[in-house]
Amino acid sequence: MTTVSSTVPAHGNYHNYHGYLNHHPGACDARLSLLPRELLLGARVLDIGCNEGWVSCEIAQTWGAQRVVGVDIDDALVRMAWKRRRILWSHQQPIDDESPRGDEEDQPKKKRKRNGKDTQPLHKAVKADYFPASCQHMFGPLPVPPAEVVGSADEFPHNISFRRADWTNETIPEDAGGYDVVIAFSVSKWIHLNGGDDGLKRFFRRIYDVLSPGGTFVFEPQQWDSYTKARKLDPVLQENAKNLKLRPDSFDELLREIGFEGPQPLGEAGEGRFRRPVELYTKSN
Repeated sequence: MTTVSSTVPAHGNYHNYHGYLNHHPGACDARLSLLPRELLLGARVLDIGCNEGWVSCEIAQTWGAQRVVGVDIDDALVRMAWKRRRILWSHQQPIDDESPRGDEEDQPKKKRKRNGKDTQPLHKAVKADYFPASCQHMFGPLPVPPAEVVGSADEFPHNISFRRADWTNETIPEDAGGYDVVIAFSVSKWIHLNGGDDGLKRFFRRIYDVLSPGGTFVFEPQQWDSYTKARKLDPVLQENAKNLKLRPDSFDELLREIGFEGPQPLGEAGEGRFRRPVELYTKSN
């Protein structure tokens, strides 16, 4: 098991990373806004490098995913992700079958086929920011009720879990069931610098292996010039960087060699040095 220092973010394990992205507590992730809305409906999703769980929780709460697993190498960040899950639950609109739930016009009613079977319809449309943040500050977070009270284990907050693991080199129990979508935001540079070219290849192959046939890899490659500052964080990264032959502009070729189709560019999100492309790759059937 890899031991990670929380003081030196040599794995990109920055605390309050979404603060760097200019997010406020109720903000939606701009990278997710580039995705086709139906991509995550009824999907089993793996979020690699989930950090404090912002992206994972948004997918589980508002994008209709059946199951979301967030994995991060930093145990402190995983604990914070579990805390965020409870905070978001405390802000969410109470579940009441007799009251309207959010903006129904924005909630697709259709089912989505996965592996030839109809998935369940999109989860109940509740307002994620129904209660102001002041309520949670004044009275503390609400307890998470049993799944039967929420209505289903596929509903937030029961449709999300978090794991601490060096996922490139360690399997987690959820891998055995496979995923429909794997997301890797702001993580490839750190895997590359820590594991070298071989580590990055292993990372991409692991993603291919855990995806269901026809599954989707959502990828945010980090530019080569951003490696310069990152490698100065740790002598090991500095040394590893000297031996890197692969470059981000050749990752698409590597992914196709592994068996992916693509990329399908979706556009760019973020501001300043955090503005990066988001791409979709599909696992061949």
